[in-house]
Order: sequence, then structure tokens, then C-alpha cells
Amino acid sequence: MGSSTYAQNKETLYDFTYLPQSLMLNPGTDVQFDSHIGIPFLSQIHINAGLKGASLYDVFADDGRDINDKIEETLSKLTSDDYFTINEQLEIVNIGWKSKRNKDLYFSAGLYQELDMIAYFPKDFVLLAYEGNQDYIDQPFRFSNISATGELVTVYHFGYNKKVSKKLTFGARAKVYSSIVNFRSTKNSGTFTTIETPEGNNIYQHIIAGADVSVETAGYASLRDVESEDTADGAKQVINKFLGRVFLGGNLGIGVDAGFTYKLEDQWTVTGSATDIGVIFYTKDVESYTAKGNYVFEGLETPVTEESGQDILDELEAAIPIDTIQSSYSALRPIKLNGSVKYSFNRYDGDACYCSLDEEDAPYMDAFGLQVFTQFRPRKPQYAASLFYSKRLSSIFNTKMTYTVDDYSFYNIGLLVSTHIKDFNFYISGNNLLEYSNLANARGISVQLGFNLIM
Repeated sequence: MGSSTYAQNKETLYDFTYLPQSLMLNPGTDVQFDSHIGIPFLSQIHINAGLKGASLYDVFADDGRDINDKIEETLSKLTSDDYFTINEQLEIVNIGWKSKRNKDLYFSAGLYQELDMIAYFPKDFVLLAYEGNQDYIDQPFRFSNISATGELVTVYHFGYNKKVSKKLTFGARAKVYSSIVNFRSTKNSGTFTTIETPEGNNIYQHIIAGADVSVETAGYASLRDVESEDTADGAKQVINKFLGRVFLGGNLGIGVDAGFTYKLEDQWTVTGSATDIGVIFYTKDVESYTAKGNYVFEGLETPVTEESGQDILDELEAAIPIDTIQSSYSALRPIKLNGSVKYSFNRYDGDACYCSLDEEDAPYMDAFGLQVFTQFRPRKPQYAASLFYSKRLSSIFNTKMTYTVDDYSFYNIGLLVSTHIKDFNFYISGNNLLEYSNLANARGISVQLGFNLIM
């Protein structure tokens, strides 16, 4: 949906005082409960997908226009900085508890699975494939347009949260990553250019200069090599490999999260966090493909035959061979930064007893504020900013509305509804609500929900 990323979607929608998932976004959250237990596989289910620069409706709208005209119009406005991204997360286990010896300490631990992918639009080569090179003489097509990463990973984590003083809460979390599958192709270079050579043997020369293209993979080769005449047996082998990697059998990495909450005054709160500061080391089941070199091909005077076409391919492969190598590599996790300022008002004065809290710590009915978000990506960081307003409707119902400006949209409206009945909590939220009536026209979509026990 319109919120640009997973973390930004969630932090602007969650009120830190009543949802344990806030600890995953800011380990320095001001925790207002004694313990929590996430319902296994149901405590958080999240999916976020976005397309920057265009939507499916731009091409496939039933508006009577020729589809070729719509494709050309869409291609003209897309740039190599536009991208498609998807993030999915499933919490498997999530628990937390206050220290018996020191009530200012709160610990949390758990395991979650995450899928994160981003692919930039390779405009130069899409134009070359769709329109050919006739109208692009002397214009280089850049291999640097090719940029994409993808990761399927499980994360084990243990967090520490301490109320340092009445105003300051600090927290940190250690993480161990177990990568299931990874691919990345982000450091490509070189050009393909067609030039006129009227004085030469032919009218045109097609030049590949300084080509250096690579695709790194980990966890893929052994899955590709699974061979079985019995489809069920092959699927079982793949599942067993996946399960082994889930339980620390994949390529391992380490990381940390850190965050704080600071109360400027009773009603003003500032928060900040940095998450996924980490690296994964790919040493197992690694297979990378590289192509480096230069090649000059002159335009043909006669039609290409099967034999001459094969000769061209053989020359190209000899000049720019594709090598398969098994060398280790490492990759940084996509670091996420969050910051917010919140003003709370209209103190709650209902029938609920806050016997364990000072009177001034009793919750407020209303709050509004501003949250900003940054996530580091292969090309450049993604940014988003949100205004939010939260409202406690009763002792068991809470709502939160957001207005977000990000890469996808300038009119992204989000809504969260949370209910807390005794120890049971359920929440559901979604962003970009104005575009739900026509999902094909949406630049992005995001939904999350979860069931927790909060004591």
C-alpha cells in the first residue's frame, strides 16, 4: 500500500502503549504491560507491495485506448529509479516479560520469517527489447540499469528494554539471521551502443564496452539440482532443505536494533530507532554468474541465417564468457531508521484502575504527531513522512489514522483498529485506503493483523 515499507507502515499505525509489536520497531518503547505472548503464527501477519512510477491500471485499464499506446506512454514516464518491492513477514514466536528483580527491565524474544525483494526498472533494456535500437543511434544502453535483490530469511532475536529514568527508556536487540535463499545483482556496469559507420564494411557497429554483469545467489543451486521422477518426493526434498535453513542451517548473520523513547514533558514524547544493523555471510550453497568483456559486431549485409546467427552467438560467448563461480560473499541488511514526535492529551478518566501507575502515567484518550522513516536500498534510500492521530474510543477499543507522503503517493490514508478484551488483543490495519476500490490502480497495498495475549 501507499506506505513505502514494512517498518514505516507499522510504526505510524501502532501506538507504543498497547501493542507488543511496537518493540520490534523500537526496542526502546515505553512498555506499559507486564508480559506478552504472541499466538504462534498469528501474532503478526504482514504483507506490503508497491510499484513506484506506474500501476497496472496505466496499461490494462478498459478505457478504449490502444494498449500499445498505453505501453509506450507508461515506458516514457518510468525511469531507472522506479522499482517494484514486496515485503512479507510472519511472526512464528514472540514473547516478553518484566524482570522479577527489577520492574524497570523488560525482556523479549522470538523468531520470525521475512521475505524482502526490490527490483529496479531496467528502462534501457526494456526500451531496446520493445522498440529496438533504430531510434537510439549513438545512445548507450547501460547495464547499470539492472539492479535487484531478494532475501528469504528467518530471524532469531532477544531484546532488552530498560526504563532508565521517568523520562528516558532505552532498548537494544540482538539478532541472528538464517538465510534460506538470497540473490542479488547490484554492481553492474558497461554499455551497449549502436553507431553509424558509413565508411566501414557495414552501416552500423554494435558495441558492448566494459561489460561487467554479475548475479550472486545463495541457497539456490541445491534447490535447482533437486531431481526426482516423483513430484511429491521432489517437493519433500525442497521442504526439508527449507526447514533445515529455518532452524539455523542456512547462511548465518548477526545484527542489532537500538532505540529510545524520551518524554520531553508529560504530554510530549520523542522516539527514535535503528533496526537491522547487520550483515549475513554467504558461505554455503553459493553460486554466482559473471559476464565480463568487450565485443564489436558489425551490421549484416545479408539476412541472418541459422548458421550465421549461431556464429554470432559463439563469437559473443567467446568474447564475453559467462563464468560460474562458487565464492563466498557478504551483504548488509537494509537498515531502517525511524523517528517520531507525539503530543498526547485528554487523559483517560474512565472506570479502569491504574493502581500500578502514578496518576500522571495513566493513558490519554487522544494523541497526534509526526513520524519520519528511512530505509537504505541499493540505489538510494527510501523516505516517508506521516502525520497521525490516535483515539482511544473506550477501555477496549483504540483507533489510529495516518496520512503519509512517500515514494508512491501524496494521498495515502491509513487506519488501525485494535481491541483489548481482558488479556486478549487483536489488531488489523491497512494503508492507502482510498485506492482499495480499484486495486489495479493502486501504487501499493499493505495489510497487517495479529492476535496477542497482553498481561
